[in-house]
Amino acid sequence: MKIGIGNDHSALELKAEIIQFLKEKGHEIVDYGTNSAESCDYPVYGEIVARAVAAGEVDQGILICGTGLGISLAANKVRGIRAAVCSEPFTAKMARAHNNCNILAFGARVVGAELAKMIVGTWLDTEFESGSERHRRRVDMIMSIEEKEQ
Repeated sequence: MKIGIGNDHSALELKAEIIQFLKEKGHEIVDYGTNSAESCDYPVYGEIVARAVAAGEVDQGILICGTGLGISLAANKVRGIRAAVCSEPFTAKMARAHNNCNILAFGARVVGAELAKMIVGTWLDTEFESGSERHRRRVDMIMSIEEKEQ
């Protein structure tokens, strides 16, 4: 799978560990930055990764900032994106199984490296329960909200 990853300055070390974890699992990684410890604006990287996911340049995205909140909010402004902040594996599993989320976000100041790997692994190993009419209907309802904004 081709995965896009983006972060702000607070997540440099954690991003490096997640990239290594993903590569060991055989995934191709596109690093959209930042690669600097200098203070930067997380919405920039949330948008870049979200646009890459929406355009099909990558299959899924992972975003990391201090809490995961700001960067996911930016990503969710891009049409077609369902980014979820997950601080533990159960939420990551449900984000994929029930909501078909295409971007995972978490906070470098919230979760440690080992927990982050568990979250990422669970999220990637979980498939959308597309056979469930209830889940398909609800994801369609979420996505139809975008249509009302035109």
